[in-house]
Amino acid sequence: MTVNRNTLSVVSVLVLLSTASLSLGAKNIYEIRDFGAKSDGKFLCTRAIQSAIDKCAGNGGGTVYLSAGTWLTGTVYLESNVTIWLDTGCTLLGSKDKGDYGPPRVLRDTKDDKFSYWAILAGKNLRHIAIRGRGIIDGQGANFKYKDGPRPKNIYLEDCRDVLIEGVRLRNAGSWMQHYRNCDRLTIRDIAVFNHISYNNDGLNIDSCRDVNITGCIVDSDDDAIVLKSLSLKPCENITISNCVISSHCNSIKMGTESGGGFQNITVTNCTICSPRYSKVIYGCQRGLAGVALEIVDGGTLDRVALSNLTIKGVSVPIFMRLGNRARPYEKGQQKPVVGKFHNVVVSNIIATDCSSIGCSITGLPGHPIKNISLSNINLGFEGGGTKDQASREIPEKPTSYPESTMFGTLPAYGFFCRHAKNLKFQNVKLDTLTPDHRHAIVFDDVEHANVESLDVPYAADSAGTIRLDESRYVYIRNCQPQSGTELFLDVRGSLSQNIVLFANDLSGVKEIVRKRANTPESAVVLNANYLSQK
Repeated sequence: MTVNRNTLSVVSVLVLLSTASLSLGAKNIYEIRDFGAKSDGKFLCTRAIQSAIDKCAGNGGGTVYLSAGTWLTGTVYLESNVTIWLDTGCTLLGSKDKGDYGPPRVLRDTKDDKFSYWAILAGKNLRHIAIRGRGIIDGQGANFKYKDGPRPKNIYLEDCRDVLIEGVRLRNAGSWMQHYRNCDRLTIRDIAVFNHISYNNDGLNIDSCRDVNITGCIVDSDDDAIVLKSLSLKPCENITISNCVISSHCNSIKMGTESGGGFQNITVTNCTICSPRYSKVIYGCQRGLAGVALEIVDGGTLDRVALSNLTIKGVSVPIFMRLGNRARPYEKGQQKPVVGKFHNVVVSNIIATDCSSIGCSITGLPGHPIKNISLSNINLGFEGGGTKDQASREIPEKPTSYPESTMFGTLPAYGFFCRHAKNLKFQNVKLDTLTPDHRHAIVFDDVEHANVESLDVPYAADSAGTIRLDESRYVYIRNCQPQSGTELFLDVRGSLSQNIVLFANDLSGVKEIVRKRANTPESAVVLNANYLSQK
């Protein structure tokens, strides 16, 4: 028997664990007090916690129990078939001493395969593990506020299967809060993250993992909040993020920047995104950068991504999509990767308010378009205040630049700037501005095969055209009703622009329906079955 009866009876522990669907006998519970741990927040409990884990694993698995109290520790290595249970009132406190992190450890069932990592809880090549309860893991990351050299994470798991992270509260990591690398069948639910103490304070990082379910979490971080990465040639695949509350001074939901393998079969739904309310910025900006950022810049493929039912408040840019060519390799001996692929994204039922004046962007590269992007039932509110001079800004390509929603500066469109794209669909998109904006609502530059249906935008006197098409082909615009007094609805530019059709729009309140520039073919635009002014 390994439960300290002076602290908590065996019966009460069994009741506690059985209510969480753990069918265990008393012999499967190992309280760290019985291995010499002390809960004063000063005594280093690393050896005691590790001994409890090793004993539990050696006996076939079970639960290592941390009762209420403050337990100071360095790196502890998990083992297969072991659950770490942090009870209500428990704080697992990361050591302030660098020397307490990352001691090498020979992996179980190997002769000399060593593993070392700077984290409070770390593990590699494990099966059937869990970190559960209502306790807190606090990394005391203020002691590691530097950019050079290793800094501890709160949780790091690599090459693990059947992992459950549930209920715990994660605070103040030295760098990323939690990092799951090349893991299968990972479930993260009902956790709360607050990470605003040091540099690179991401909230939750999924790296080259498969079959992941993230649900019911609250993640508030200085750097990116919930972020998918592929720091290998293996993609993040089969991942669902749902019912979360997310805020960040950088990107709230992000795929990238690292994209060696890419992101495939991803669903993000029923989440609330807001600007951080309880912290001051270290990276990014106070209001946050992007609500959703999708990025492929190091090769890899982004394919089959669905975003739905998101509410966004107070970020700089609600939606950002980027195919670039930073071309960073991630594996030894790997050749410089070619430009990746970015296609098959469906975005629906998005409401955003209080966004900056920058505008959203969907941009590929010349000869490498973003493909098959559908946006429907989108309602975005911006600060406005853009000028006609900003509407004519030349936007550099920046193929190798770090991708960020602010990378191009204030865009020529307050709504969407789309360049090097194919098969775009905008359906029932409403754009609004707090103050009048004189830029375009939408700009298509080198876009082929696009549909704009039921676009709803505000009126601004003496503004640039509502929609601008540069060197764009096969564009179909229908069922739009520009507000009365609109100066110019469609501005068409470029010698390659052709097969542009305006069909079934109410253009009766527009002063100038189409303006074709000097180098644009006369036959580039066709009007059919539109309602025009009767004057």
